[in-house]
Amino acid sequence: MKVVGKHIPHDSAVGHVTGEALFVDDLPSAKDELIVDFIASPVAHGKIIRFNFEELSQLDGIAGIFTHADLPGHNLFGPVIQDERFLAEDIVEYVGQPIAVIAGESRKAVRQAKKQLQLEIEELAPVFTIDEALAAKQFIGEARELKKGDFEKVWNEAEHKIAGTFLCNGQEQFYLESQAALAWRGENGEILVHSSSQNPTEIQEVVAEALGLGFHEVVCVCKRMGGGFGGKETQAVIPAVMAALVAAKTGRSARVAYTKDDDMRSTGKRHPYKIYYKAGFTGAGKITGVKFDIYSNGGAAADLSTAILERTLLHSDNSYFIPNLVFRAMICKTNFPPNTAFRGFGGPQGMANIENVLQEISIVLKKDALEVRRLNCYGHNDQNVTPYGQIVQNHMLPEIIDQLAETSSYKKRLTEVAEFNRKSVTHLRGLALTPLKFGISFTTSFLNQGNALVNVYKDGTVQVSTGGTEMGQGLNTKIRQLVAEEFAISYDDVRIMITSTEKNNNTSPTAASAGTDLNGMAAVNACQKIRRNLTEFASRYFSAPENGIVPSIEHIHFEAGSVYDDRLPENKLTFRKLVLQAYMGQVSLGERGFYKTPGVNLNRETGKGNPFFYFTSGAAVSEVLIDRFTGQLKLERSDILMDIGESINPGIDRGQIIGGFIQGVGWVTNEDLRYSDKGQLLSYSPTTYKIPNIQDLPDIFNLETLENPQHKINIRRSKAVGEPPLMLCLSVWMAVKHALSSVRNDITPRLNLPATAEEILQRLTELNGDLSNPETTAVRATESEVSLVSLPSISG
Repeated sequence: MKVVGKHIPHDSAVGHVTGEALFVDDLPSAKDELIVDFIASPVAHGKIIRFNFEELSQLDGIAGIFTHADLPGHNLFGPVIQDERFLAEDIVEYVGQPIAVIAGESRKAVRQAKKQLQLEIEELAPVFTIDEALAAKQFIGEARELKKGDFEKVWNEAEHKIAGTFLCNGQEQFYLESQAALAWRGENGEILVHSSSQNPTEIQEVVAEALGLGFHEVVCVCKRMGGGFGGKETQAVIPAVMAALVAAKTGRSARVAYTKDDDMRSTGKRHPYKIYYKAGFTGAGKITGVKFDIYSNGGAAADLSTAILERTLLHSDNSYFIPNLVFRAMICKTNFPPNTAFRGFGGPQGMANIENVLQEISIVLKKDALEVRRLNCYGHNDQNVTPYGQIVQNHMLPEIIDQLAETSSYKKRLTEVAEFNRKSVTHLRGLALTPLKFGISFTTSFLNQGNALVNVYKDGTVQVSTGGTEMGQGLNTKIRQLVAEEFAISYDDVRIMITSTEKNNNTSPTAASAGTDLNGMAAVNACQKIRRNLTEFASRYFSAPENGIVPSIEHIHFEAGSVYDDRLPENKLTFRKLVLQAYMGQVSLGERGFYKTPGVNLNRETGKGNPFFYFTSGAAVSEVLIDRFTGQLKLERSDILMDIGESINPGIDRGQIIGGFIQGVGWVTNEDLRYSDKGQLLSYSPTTYKIPNIQDLPDIFNLETLENPQHKINIRRSKAVGEPPLMLCLSVWMAVKHALSSVRNDITPRLNLPATAEEILQRLTELNGDLSNPETTAVRATESEVSLVSLPSISG
C-alpha cells in the first residue's frame, strides 16, 4: 500500500474551496465574547503626553481599555533580544505601534469609541533609512563578520575590479488570513489561546510571561493558518497577548482579528538591505575575491533580525566558490515596525547581491553571464567549500545548470534576444539563468528538534499530533502519508490533530523549511516504536511451536493493510484485527517520538562550522520583455529545474515550487512598499500593493525535477522545498539587468530591487542620458575599477 511518493491532494483543499476549513476568526463566538482592537500610534517616533483612555472606558459597550500598566507580568519580549514592548509605555517608535488594548461588546462599539480618542504625542525625530541610521549610529545587536583567505591582497593584485551598491526593498507577506487570536479564561485562571501562529510554543511562553503565569497555565492551539510565509513566526505574539490580557482581566472570552489595512500598517516585512560590494576577478570571469558590507533595516526592535542577518551571511555566496572574501554585516535600527521573517529568511537578499555581482562581471568582460556563473559554480571534488567551512556535498549544481541550459535552448534564445534588441526600437528583451543553493536547518542548533504523539485506536485508525503548523504548505498531508506508510495502512485511516502545546511541548516554529524534516521524522519515530510493539506481539501470535515456528520479529511483515509471518504467508491478519488483539494483550498503542537533526553546528566566534544538514538546489532561466517607453515588464517564459530529492508528495512539492517562485517574482518586480515622509505606509491594502496575479505568470512555464542518487539522508530521502524556490526569481531580475545592458555596450547599468516599471524607466533614462551628470547611477564598464563610496565603520 504505497502512500509516500503519491500525488495526494492537500488534506484541506476541498475545505479551502468550499469555505468549510475553519480559521481562527471563523470559530463560533461565545455568548459572552468581547471584541478586541488596539489604539495605535499615529506617528513614527514620539513621546506620549496625554490620552483619554479612562473616559473611553466608560462609554456604552466598552468593557475596558488596557495599557502596559495592566500587564501583570512583563511588557518586554523578543525571540532573541528582549527589546520590544507589547504596549508602548512613554515612547512610541513606529506608526501602528499598539499603545492600548480596547475591548467592547461589538465591533461597532469599539469603532465608535476610537472615534472619540484624544491622544497627544510630542513628535521626536524619526530615522527611516539605512543611511539615516548609519549617520545616527543606531544599530541592533552586534556586527557580524565572515572572512576567508586574504581579500585585500587579491584585490590589490586583481586583473579586473568592480565596486558598487546593491539596494533592495522589503516585501509584505500578504497572507490571506490577517493576524488573529481567541482567548478563553479557565476556571482556575488558566488561559487557552487559539492563534494563527507558526509558533504555538512561543505564544504559550510569551502570553504566560506577559500575564505572570507559569507556562503550564497557558495552552496555545493552532488548527491552520491562511498563509504565514514567516510573518506569523513571531508577529502573532502581540494579538495573542491582547486577547489573553482581556480574557484574564474580564474573565470573558476575547477575540481579535486585524483588518488587512491594520495588519499591513503595524506588522514587520522582509528586511530592506543596502550592500556595498567590491569584487576582483580574472579576464576569464573567475572571482578571486569579494568584500560585502551588508546593512539591513531592522525596524524599531530586534525581532528575528539577528538570525535573519546570519542567514544572509551564510548565503551571500549562493552557488559560487569564492576563495577570498570578507562579509561584514550590521542591523540598522529605524522607526518602522520591527521587520521579521519572510520566506528565505535573509537568504534572498544575500543571493540577489552576489547574482548582481556575477552579472556585472559578465557585462564588464562582455561575456555570456551563464559562462561566468558556470565557471564560478561549486564543484564536486574541488572548489566545494563554503565561506564558513562546510563542504558542499552530494549536490548536482553543475549538472542542473548544464541540463537546464540544454532543455531551455538557452544559447539559441540568447542569440535571438541579442538580434531582437538590435532591431527593436520599442522593446527590449533579456535572458538570464541563475542557480540556487539553500541551506536546510535552523542555524541555531537547539531549534533543530521536534516531537510527535501517535495514537493507534482499537479499530486500527490513527491520530497524529506534532508541533508543526499547517499554513497551506501541505505539512499535514505529508505527515499523514509518512504515518500511513509506516503502518502499511490507508491514508484515510490517519488523521492529523490540531496543533497544541498541551500535546507537543517545547516545539520549534514551523519555519526554516524544516517542518516536514523535523515533525515527519518525529512522527515516524513514534510509529516505529508502536510498530515494534505490534511486531513483537505478532511474532507471538503467529508462532506455531508444533510446526517449529517460534516467535521471531524478523519474519513479521506489514503489507497492504495486513500483517503476516513470512513462514506462514497464508495466515494473514488485518492491521485492524492485529491492533484489537494487541490491545486485548495489553500492548501499548500510543507512543511519543522525538527527532533532532544530526551534525548541525556553527561556531559564531570563528564563523566556521556546519550550520546546515544539507542543501536544496536548483536553477531557473527566465526571459522578459520591456517596453522602452514605459518600463513596463512582461515575463514571457520561465524554465525551472530543481533537485528536491525523492518527493513525499510530488503534487504538493510542485505547488510549493511554483508558488515560491511566483511570490519571489512579486518581490523582484511589482511589490513596492511606499511610505510617506512621516513613516506612514501608503501601500497598505490590495488596492495599492500589487502582488502577482494571473497576468504576471509567464506565458511559457516549464518545471522539472531531477533524481539525485547521491542524496541519501533526511526523511524518505526527500529535501525541503518551502523556501528555496523563491530565490529562483532572481533569474527574472537578472534578465531585466541583461536587457538594460544591451542599451549601451560601454556602461554597466544599475538596477535596484524591485524592478518596477518606474525603476526600469529611470534606468533606461539614465542609459540614454548625459553620463556627465554626477547624479547618474550608471557605471562605465570600461573602467578597471570603480571607486567605492566612503563607508562608515561597520562597528558604528
